[in-house]
Amino acid sequence: MLADVTIVGAGAAGLGVAAQLKRHGVDSVVLERGDGVGASWRGRYDRLRLHTTRPLSGLPGLAIPRGYGRWVRRDDLVSYLQTYAETFGLDVRTGTSVERIEAADDGIWALRLADGTTHRTRVLVVAVGYLHTPVTPQWPGRETWPGTIIHSSRYRNAEPFRGQDVLVVGSGNSGAEIATDLAEGGAASVSLAVRTPPHIVPRAVAGWPAQMNGILLGDLPERVFDPLAAGLMRVQIPDLRPYGLPRPAEGLKKRLRTARYVPLQDVGIVADIRQGRVRPVAAVQSFTAEAVVLADGTSLRPDAVVAATGYTTGLRDLLADPELLDAEGLPLVHGGAPARPGLYFMGYDVTLGGMLRQVRIEGKRVAASIARSARPRGAASGRDRSN
Repeated sequence: MLADVTIVGAGAAGLGVAAQLKRHGVDSVVLERGDGVGASWRGRYDRLRLHTTRPLSGLPGLAIPRGYGRWVRRDDLVSYLQTYAETFGLDVRTGTSVERIEAADDGIWALRLADGTTHRTRVLVVAVGYLHTPVTPQWPGRETWPGTIIHSSRYRNAEPFRGQDVLVVGSGNSGAEIATDLAEGGAASVSLAVRTPPHIVPRAVAGWPAQMNGILLGDLPERVFDPLAAGLMRVQIPDLRPYGLPRPAEGLKKRLRTARYVPLQDVGIVADIRQGRVRPVAAVQSFTAEAVVLADGTSLRPDAVVAATGYTTGLRDLLADPELLDAEGLPLVHGGAPARPGLYFMGYDVTLGGMLRQVRIEGKRVAASIARSARPRGAASGRDRSN
């Protein structure tokens, strides 16, 4: 069987573009490796809330319910994504894992599935996102260390670590929030290993969300934005240098451009550091049979390590054509224009305005491009009906 349009990934990006395609009169099939929509959100830690506001986090055509509050909980977001798929009658096929994507000689895209079958489609949208495959560094000596090491993708709550000394590696949003969760949840001690000092912003000031600063100021050039952001941080965030956390040396927007970095939103970590519940330490260098060795030559003896050390896209293993990707494994073309005839990538752009807001924008672009140029069977030829 040959599909007209296939979308890989039933997260926010995949569902959003599928709904927009329907508004253009184009049906699609959404393939999802997990057991339900929003699988990547289902697997995140229990206390997770969006760091973007509810009104600016909804997908096209359906607002997130007001009853979910300003900062939407993980489980409420999953419920919203389920409702979204049902509202638009999307054809989501869960438990369908795509292992390889190749271009067939006839211009059709061939997807090899985990069950050994091949799914063929005229138009393909890859929307698996950049938080696809967890990465835990291969620190020297880690195999000799007897303690527990887990990636942050496997962390749910502090209960298994009650009474333990825990080292969290990574000072991004996940690492900082997990450190706070552990400190509040009964860990005996919590250390936070920091390689590059983070830019810290309050989630909101007098009701004004940090997300709006990113939207309104994000187009400023680095030479203007970076000093402005540094000044705001000095005013809004207490000086944490006396507690072992230096100020960042590199500008925020420069880091966004060079390292796809977004600032750390404070939902408790600043108070935890100042009150001694979380102790910043140097980056992890290696492990021994007794200790974790840090970059400054000191060592720790934690019972467990939580590695909030990021993800890869997983696209190198998925795509047969390596020329579609840059040196970091990201699509060279994404977010609207086709990377190849009939092939689109979306959900790979990191902005200061928020991931969900960005996939809303990209979903409209990709759907419009498919409706204009691909014209699969069943596509409407009339005017654009998207909202």
